[in-house]
Amino acid sequence: MLNSALAIIRDEHRSLAAVIHGLRYLVREMRERNATPNFRLLWAMMFYLDEFPERMHRPKENAYLFAKLRQRTHEADAVIAELERQHTDGARHTRDLELALGHYEAGMPDGLERFSAAVEKFGEETLKHMALEESTVIPLARKHLTAEDWVEIGAAFSENGDPRFDAETDHECRDLFSRIVNLAPPPIGVGPARKQ
Repeated sequence: MLNSALAIIRDEHRSLAAVIHGLRYLVREMRERNATPNFRLLWAMMFYLDEFPERMHRPKENAYLFAKLRQRTHEADAVIAELERQHTDGARHTRDLELALGHYEAGMPDGLERFSAAVEKFGEETLKHMALEESTVIPLARKHLTAEDWVEIGAAFSENGDPRFDAETDHECRDLFSRIVNLAPPPIGVGPARKQ
């Protein structure tokens, strides 16, 4: 169960990183090539960045992975406290990103600059956060958690594992991720190519 639980966590990190990479790519295209913004795609990405980490991924990390690790060792206490603080701040950072996109869509003169800065800040913070989890928490969890702990963590992260996060919500996020991929132009998705 350890390997399947870790695979789910890492897959969720990869999905989140893919959306961040796609967002950065689109902003670069708008800044460097004067590409027309696809606000439908950008808002789908915003919704995903709000819905997936804030309502599904981070609460499970807090309630299961971090809680179990705290039960087994104090070696991870400082890093878990920092990661939990970052989880709490995550909702504010997502809101800042959404406000910046709204500012841009409203046609404000500094809209693209403000949105671009918000995307970079959000992306950098989120990628650093996930790297800290994978480089510190996961190795400590592998070292200290029991087989029974991993069964519980795996169940929580799997589709039907946590009654607080029903399978329908999981399904909606997967559908949204697919929609983002289908709306995004190559090379980040399979949607229509951008006009030159």
